[in-house]
Amino acid sequence: MRDQLILLPGWAYGPAALQPLCEALAELAPELDVLIEPLPELAEAGAWLDELDRRLPHDSWLAGWSLGGMLASQLAARRVDFCRGLITIASNPCFRARPQWPEGMAPDIFDAFQEAFRLDPEETLKRFRLLCSRGGYDPRTLARQLEVSQSNSAPAVLEAGLQLLAELDGRGALHGYFGPQLHLFAGGDALVPSTACDALRRWMPGIETELIASTSHALPLERPDDVAATIAAFIRGKAE
Repeated sequence: MRDQLILLPGWAYGPAALQPLCEALAELAPELDVLIEPLPELAEAGAWLDELDRRLPHDSWLAGWSLGGMLASQLAARRVDFCRGLITIASNPCFRARPQWPEGMAPDIFDAFQEAFRLDPEETLKRFRLLCSRGGYDPRTLARQLEVSQSNSAPAVLEAGLQLLAELDGRGALHGYFGPQLHLFAGGDALVPSTACDALRRWMPGIETELIASTSHALPLERPDDVAATIAAFIRGKAE
């Protein structure tokens, strides 16, 4: 029976954003059964984790991009022995900075973004696509790819996702999960500071982290082959 790897997308994006990564993994690691799962379509932020726990199979590897990685971390800690391993991509333990974790988005910037979304969701999502692609090799092309990959979730659902980005503190989950962990960061990320990679390495020296230079927050869409190769090598290494 093949190992199963679950991929969770980031805020405001559907499974299409991770399809290039899924295809690259299928080619590089045919021994893996890779499944992309959409984020919950719930307007109640507190119910998202329960919904994922109910829906996603146990005894699989959990991986996620950005908010998807934060949720995967929480779920791995909840399942403990029923999670094969955890992989996050351009995902910060605390997306919104706090005194004990300054390597996040400044609170005033995040709060202004959240308020802008309430006032004009469509324009704010456009701005978000530009932020996701900033720092990449070809930001304009990447932004167009992100537009096609955007989810059709209702504003209330997206607002719940923003609330999770503001509230989730994954440090306890990462510390409480004792299985294999790999955390990938993007060197040019405009949303998750690259300094979070070193901070996480210092805070939990036993885990594996990697910074991929000259890449944007849309790392799995921009560099799917590199991300897939790193993930495949990591999983194979843990199976030996």
